[in-house]
Amino acid sequence: MLKSLTFRAIVPVAIAITGFVVVCCILLYSALKADMINDAVSYETKLADTIIRSTHYAMLKGDRETLRNIIENISSQDELEHVRIFNKKGLIMFSGKHGEVLTYVDKKASGCIGCHAGPVAKSTLKQMERARRFQDPRGKEIIAITSPLYNDPACYTASCHFHGADQKILGILDIGISAEHLDSTLTLLQSRMIIFSIMILLLSIGGVAALLRRQVFVPLRQIRTFTSKVNSGSLSHDLSGISGELTDLACDVRSIACQLKVAEEELRKIKGSRKTDHEPVAEAGSAP
Repeated sequence: MLKSLTFRAIVPVAIAITGFVVVCCILLYSALKADMINDAVSYETKLADTIIRSTHYAMLKGDRETLRNIIENISSQDELEHVRIFNKKGLIMFSGKHGEVLTYVDKKASGCIGCHAGPVAKSTLKQMERARRFQDPRGKEIIAITSPLYNDPACYTASCHFHGADQKILGILDIGISAEHLDSTLTLLQSRMIIFSIMILLLSIGGVAALLRRQVFVPLRQIRTFTSKVNSGSLSHDLSGISGELTDLACDVRSIACQLKVAEEELRKIKGSRKTDHEPVAEAGSAP
């Protein structure tokens, strides 16, 4: 079976199609996963900007109660795991979780080490650098983003504030969203792509096998049957029903068969004439 033409023709095609489909699916899944993560980060970035704009007036006026209500209302959304504002020292001033208020953020935690890896914390980050993914103490996957609260003239010139103009960052807004929905969507996408890939493989290999059988294997089988008949001495068998690129091969086989038939007839005639020439001639008047 391993040496048959059918096996050697279909198996390489199946392997090539399988490899091509698998590579394409991996690349497509990676691209879709990156796009979905970027969309989640973009959503969090826009949400952080909205919170900063919403709390800006309350911060200027020093209205802590209004600011606390805004943070609590935003934190009530289902997908949000935490919304908190902490100062430059890492002291949490406002949070949707009351137990976190007036506690310090662990700068060595997986969610903070990205900015505090060096001796000096980073103050300016790009959008994707502001995002991070980590597990909280409960083992839950979190996609979080930090947005610095920069100092501006409205802040250090306000009568109720004591920030100097040389202080670049007043605090940090930290938002965390559960990654469960994103992970479940990616898992569903992965399973559907696997099913889709299997369908493509089955249809492609089946279609290629059907075309090879019709255009190659069946004509070759007819040519093999014809040559077997010729080899056994039967030259009356007809070779028909072959089309495509194998037509030339069929014509060559037919031409060889015709030449063999002519050669056989000539050989038979030569043998017949030699037999006639060697027959003894009876003498006239000889006794019977």
